[in-house]
Amino acid sequence: MTERTVWGILEQQQIESVKDSALRETSGSEIDRLSPTALAYVGDAVYELYMRTRYLLPPKRISVYHQKVVAQVRAESQARQLRSLEAHLSEEEQMMVRRGRNAATRCPNRLPREIYQQATSLETLIGYLYLKDPQRLHQLWEYLDLDSPEI
Repeated sequence: MTERTVWGILEQQQIESVKDSALRETSGSEIDRLSPTALAYVGDAVYELYMRTRYLLPPKRISVYHQKVVAQVRAESQARQLRSLEAHLSEEEQMMVRRGRNAATRCPNRLPREIYQQATSLETLIGYLYLKDPQRLHQLWEYLDLDSPEI
């Protein structure tokens, strides 16, 4: 079983789960009214779960899993991922990216503000698509450049 296959199975289960959840019963306009910060909060968790399951196979030591995932969930890597997706985003998705960028007001001292804003934008987009259109999110996963940085 390949890494993509593991995520594909989990992704399909996630899509079905979201369809059955109480959040899915809310209207799209209610999801549209969620703050970018709330969407980024959800997107951060979804992104990390995706990375954890992506690197699950072939089996490795826990420390190797951790290194690979941490390398991908760092703000610098998330900013790079956002740049790799930009050409594939719809107008609505680009608007969500802008909302996420504008919501990133506090920035850790170790990061340039632009990098932090891009990372928050990616998390906002992921949270939004996870709640509103999980199948579209699954399509966008395919465009991520996850081969670098390799550990």
